[in-house]
Amino acid sequence: MLNQLNCPSSILDLSTPHVMGILNVTPDSFSDGGKFTHFEHALKQVQQMIDAGASIIDIGGESTRPGAADVSESDELARVIPILKAIKQNFDVLVSIDTSKAVVMKAAIDNGADIINDVRALQNEGCLDVVANSTVPVCLMHMQGLPRTMQNKPSYDDVIEDIIDFFEQRIQACLAIGIARERLIVDPGFGFGKTLSQNFKLLANLSKFTKLACPILAGISRKSMIGNLLNRDVEQRLAGSLSAAILAAQQGVHIIRVHDVEETVDALKVLNAVAENK
Repeated sequence: MLNQLNCPSSILDLSTPHVMGILNVTPDSFSDGGKFTHFEHALKQVQQMIDAGASIIDIGGESTRPGAADVSESDELARVIPILKAIKQNFDVLVSIDTSKAVVMKAAIDNGADIINDVRALQNEGCLDVVANSTVPVCLMHMQGLPRTMQNKPSYDDVIEDIIDFFEQRIQACLAIGIARERLIVDPGFGFGKTLSQNFKLLANLSKFTKLACPILAGISRKSMIGNLLNRDVEQRLAGSLSAAILAAQQGVHIIRVHDVEETVDALKVLNAVAENK
């Protein structure tokens, strides 16, 4: 039974869902691109997210929105490592680094990162080795294709079973190199190579991923699946994002990655209060 995640700086109790607050230090992210590239603004946002109840801060230095351009190793390192150091020096919070580059993973781990969050599930060269030579947990995300092309006619035989098969293969690759299952988190990758209907089929069937015996992370906040369904711009997707977060939590998701931390924490408190009083 999944009850905790052992991170280098502390243990995360998984008996109730946790909120992961998004900190994009990129100029081109789909929702808050450019807003937190300035150091002081980023640290202020971190403080606000912690005060609002975030258990984890997820730092991203390369946008993975559809059509996003690649970022060099040196640019990504320059974006994420200084803010990672500052957060670890100033706050008592778990920090995740959202990257697919082995060099960035190693630098992040060396500077105190608690979790690696990889949209490419450690498939890039050197990534398995870097994580295997550490003690940090890693989130393996499913993505069909690459950010530039992933929304060009995504296709599956069965979207749920195909993604579960992908995770089983990646879990075996991790186990083979010495990364224990207890260190693995899975993220089905909402919006990463999925149509609108495929995204909502994922949301309706998240509980099926519990068979993998790994904590589940869901990142649905403000995504186009909500915007396209509701015909809402990015800044108008809070109600849809909260609905998705609750549906995810009800199906056993352990970590919910969001932009709107305070509102999501409030919604989960109501859900937990109901669960405790059944």
